[in-house]
Amino acid sequence: MVKPTSILLKKSHSNQATLVPQNHKIFMEEAYNTAICFKLLRDLGSSDISRVKMVTKKLNNMAKAEQNMVLETINDYFVDNLEISAKHKYRLFQILENIILDATYIQEDWGERFIGLALENMTKTTELEDIYQDAASNVLLAMCKHSWNLVFSKLEEDFLTGIFPHRSLLYVMGIISTNDKLLTPAQRDHWQEQLIQIGARSVQFLTVDGWAKSLMLAVTKPDRTYLEQNTEKTFLFIYYGMILRAANNSSMIRKHLRSLLDTSHQSLQQREGIALTIGLTAARHLDDAWAVLDQFGRTGPLKRTLNNFNIKEEEDPKWRWASSTILLSYGQMAAKAKENILPWVDNISSRMVFYFRSSYWDDTLKQSFLEATLLLVGSISRNEGAHSYEFTQVPELIDSLLVLMKKEPQDTLCTKTRQQVMCAISGLCKLRPMLDSKRKSKILYTCFQSVFKLPLIEALEKHTCLLADPPDIQKLYMDTMSALDDLLQSLITENPKPEELHYLLGHMYNWLISEKVHERQRAVRSCMVLLKYLAQKACLDTTEEFGRIGHLLGTLGMLCQDPDKEIQQLVLEAINYLYQVLLYQKGLETSVLFRNLEHNEETQSLSKQGPIPMPEIPVNPTTHIIKEFAKNLSLSQMKDLIWTVMDGLRSNLDFQTETAGDMLIVILEDFGPRVEKVADISRTLYCHFISIEAVNIKKKILKAITLISRYHTQDLVNSFLEYSLPLDRETINLWRAMGAERLTAPKVLHELLIKLQERPTPGQVKGATEIKIYLDSLAAMNTLYEIQYSREYKEAVQNWYPQLLLGLLTQLHYLFELSMAELPKKSELVEDAETITSPQRAMVQNSCSQVKGLLYQTISNMEAKPERDKKVASLFFTEFLNSPVMLEELPKQAILSHLHQGLTDLNPAIRVMSLQGLKNVIFDSEKGNLLRAQLPAFLEGFYSENEQVVIRVMSTVADVLYCLGQQGAGHQCQEIAFNLRNFFDDERDNVRASAISLFGDLVISMEGKDPYTMKPQVHQSLIPLLVHLKDKCPAVITKCKFAFYRCAVFLNWKLRHTLFCTLAWEKGLTARHFLWTSLMENGEGEFPVHLSQALKYLHSPHRNLKLSAALFIGYTICYYPDAIFQKSSEVDLTLFYSTLEELKQDPEQTFRDFATRHSIFLEGASKQMF
Repeated sequence: MVKPTSILLKKSHSNQATLVPQNHKIFMEEAYNTAICFKLLRDLGSSDISRVKMVTKKLNNMAKAEQNMVLETINDYFVDNLEISAKHKYRLFQILENIILDATYIQEDWGERFIGLALENMTKTTELEDIYQDAASNVLLAMCKHSWNLVFSKLEEDFLTGIFPHRSLLYVMGIISTNDKLLTPAQRDHWQEQLIQIGARSVQFLTVDGWAKSLMLAVTKPDRTYLEQNTEKTFLFIYYGMILRAANNSSMIRKHLRSLLDTSHQSLQQREGIALTIGLTAARHLDDAWAVLDQFGRTGPLKRTLNNFNIKEEEDPKWRWASSTILLSYGQMAAKAKENILPWVDNISSRMVFYFRSSYWDDTLKQSFLEATLLLVGSISRNEGAHSYEFTQVPELIDSLLVLMKKEPQDTLCTKTRQQVMCAISGLCKLRPMLDSKRKSKILYTCFQSVFKLPLIEALEKHTCLLADPPDIQKLYMDTMSALDDLLQSLITENPKPEELHYLLGHMYNWLISEKVHERQRAVRSCMVLLKYLAQKACLDTTEEFGRIGHLLGTLGMLCQDPDKEIQQLVLEAINYLYQVLLYQKGLETSVLFRNLEHNEETQSLSKQGPIPMPEIPVNPTTHIIKEFAKNLSLSQMKDLIWTVMDGLRSNLDFQTETAGDMLIVILEDFGPRVEKVADISRTLYCHFISIEAVNIKKKILKAITLISRYHTQDLVNSFLEYSLPLDRETINLWRAMGAERLTAPKVLHELLIKLQERPTPGQVKGATEIKIYLDSLAAMNTLYEIQYSREYKEAVQNWYPQLLLGLLTQLHYLFELSMAELPKKSELVEDAETITSPQRAMVQNSCSQVKGLLYQTISNMEAKPERDKKVASLFFTEFLNSPVMLEELPKQAILSHLHQGLTDLNPAIRVMSLQGLKNVIFDSEKGNLLRAQLPAFLEGFYSENEQVVIRVMSTVADVLYCLGQQGAGHQCQEIAFNLRNFFDDERDNVRASAISLFGDLVISMEGKDPYTMKPQVHQSLIPLLVHLKDKCPAVITKCKFAFYRCAVFLNWKLRHTLFCTLAWEKGLTARHFLWTSLMENGEGEFPVHLSQALKYLHSPHRNLKLSAALFIGYTICYYPDAIFQKSSEVDLTLFYSTLEELKQDPEQTFRDFATRHSIFLEGASKQMF
């Protein structure tokens, strides 16, 4: 004990004679203080309330300085003033209570006096009624702090007199029983023991009718005086329970319990009190308590209310909440019976679930069931023997608790229901048998749905601002989140395996990618706290590999660039703890990823443990995270990570798809060679690529494909061929991405050529396998055609040009074979052969630079390739005999050797081609002279009346020119050209086409030789060729385009590439204007010839040719009017004007208007010049 205060206190008058003589000054001061205190005590009786408050404050301050003097004065005041009013005494008791509570020590004699004073006034009846008695009782309660044993002995003495205790005694006992702060733990234990003894000594009173009736009357008496719980009534239920607990007469116990249950259940205190009494009774008489509750539920009014969910307000409220009383009773039974309750848990649980589901639903039932469940769970948790039992009703209890959670309003948080439900489930999860995955899934889904979907805290506070007593939303929210964390930790603790962790967090993934920031934030925080728990407890099973860590890492990693800074912080912490878990799993020394994380106080308080030091966060944490984790991840874990990141590419959150793309690129840069199931990955990337619209994400996918193609070119080619028949723009971009790197593009071409050469035999394309091979071959051809124009493959195409050309032509030959197998016709065979040989013939005629490379590739194919490849190679070799490159690269003997070898081939087509090759002029220069000598005779055949003869003769002349090769037709070329131009306007379409085609071959054969011999003929053919570009026959138009271009090459015009593109693809007036411009700029000296030729076509009977000539003349008049007068002779001008005059009489209005307008224009131009 603390020593008494050093202030010298004045003793009572009866003891003054024994005082030791003191200094007069000290004595006077004490007397003065006592007098002031006495006056203040007297003033407490004033009717002035403000005066009373001031006096009370002064007395309390005085007691702090001179406690003993004030206590002595109060005692003397009570002794000397016996007739003071009840109100005055009430105020004195309040002062005395405060002083005793604030005092550190009270002398024993003073303690006895004040205890006696309190006991004396506790039972007095005054006009203040209970208020006066409670004030005196509070003095006794205050003395518990200083003289506990004495207080209890006095209470026990007054309590066990055989007379039903006074209300004030019950009040004191109730306060002591319910106020945990009043007694120390040791005193509390002693109090419980004393209550048991009091209960045992009070059993005899139950046989006394008056006493028992008084007890029941007090228990059932409705108390409407107090807004708060009636403490004396609370103790009465405890006292009643202690008595029945100590009783040994089973029938008497059941009788009293049933009587208690037959009372009203309307009041909350009544329901809780009845449950408490039953629970205390069950501590020794569990069978009796169970039997009474069971019988009560099966009979009487309660039976009528069960399964009746439409209870009307006018029905008797006495029985409306009887089910709640039973639920609370079962909970109290479990709490008080302690270890004896374990065999009864399933029975109690089933009855609780039954009443919960069968009773009328309201907040009272909800809260009663929840409290009962918490009591049951708490009781089981405190029993060490619980692990030896299997509780079969736990799933049903959990389902009922989840019903409570689901019924909570989603837009408010006003109660502790959510956290209480999760606390109860946390305890139930620890019991045997373990919950199945379906039940766990239901728990996690419901809890996440109820907690994560809550509105923002600000919104929650707005919903409660109008309540009379609004809760602390911040604290309530934090406690709810902590309860969720405890639930997750309980689940993982019961089954600390990596698979279980993935299962728990798997239910959180949808919330981690929620479009609402606060939902993502809550999910990330819960994930972080769980990982922190595992990292610091190091409790995860190390015997199993964390197979799905890649999925978790990918999901968290994609949140590193979340726009919300708090989420970024939480994610980095979560990943850091995940790294700790991984290292622990691998048995490695733990280290950290980041150092400069600013820890959130909220998160720290929830996790309840200090943070682990972190290394500094790099600018791009995603790259750092992937690289560090990859050092310790297995192949299967990395595969899981890759698939997770790829799934993230189709997320609805833009930042997540961006981060997923970055992560995928980082993974493939370091892990690319070890990637497996490339075909599946490529198909997935293709599906994402064609479905995603964001350009940035498409670029990242293309970059990923580029990285994969470094090491898995074959797999990618095989996969993308499925989507290359036909090719669309998106698929072409994928192929371009595969060839984006200089070293990869040749590998792509090589793989495509391999697929191109895998061709089933014609006639056997029937089975699924053969069809698949056939389609892949077609797709490879399709792809090679498209990518040869891509800049990514430009260098590779140039390097692989011989292989590509031979491969594509071989494929074309194969397609012809398929066509012939279905519909064999002689004409088709001829056309197919011409199609195959035309490219190499064009290369020879145009001195292509690739001939050399093609020559060697041809020789290679002739020696070791399949029959179809050998056939195409033989065609090439035979055609290349007309090229000067042949003799430059190979000696004549080697050429003959290859041809002789072809003569022995089993394929007759190859033997024929070899035989034709031996006839080439390079082996005998006299053959050229003989061929040229036959040309005059062929010219006579041009004028045959038989159209087929003319066409065949022209075709023969073309073959002769080709066979002559570089030797050319010599001086006869001019005569041939002159005769051919006569047929440009022939009425027979095929003759015109053949003549124009042969003229083009003649021009190209004379390229590089004496230009003056052939040049006039070329100039004179330009206008007819230009006009016939509008010929009615498509074949003539095509031949005109080639011939016109060959003339331009022969004349060495500028911008030949643009000219070729215009002829090949462009149409309309723009193309016509460009061709006219090219002709005028490159042939100024031939203007009179061109003009006269154009005027000639104005008399053509064919409207299209006539219109084409008019366009040429119109362009000339509009853009070069001066040239008409300066470069044309008088004869030409006369002809020009006369032609225009004739056109004015033309039957067609178009030409009449043309002639009229241009005549007027020329007259004006003439006047300006002259």
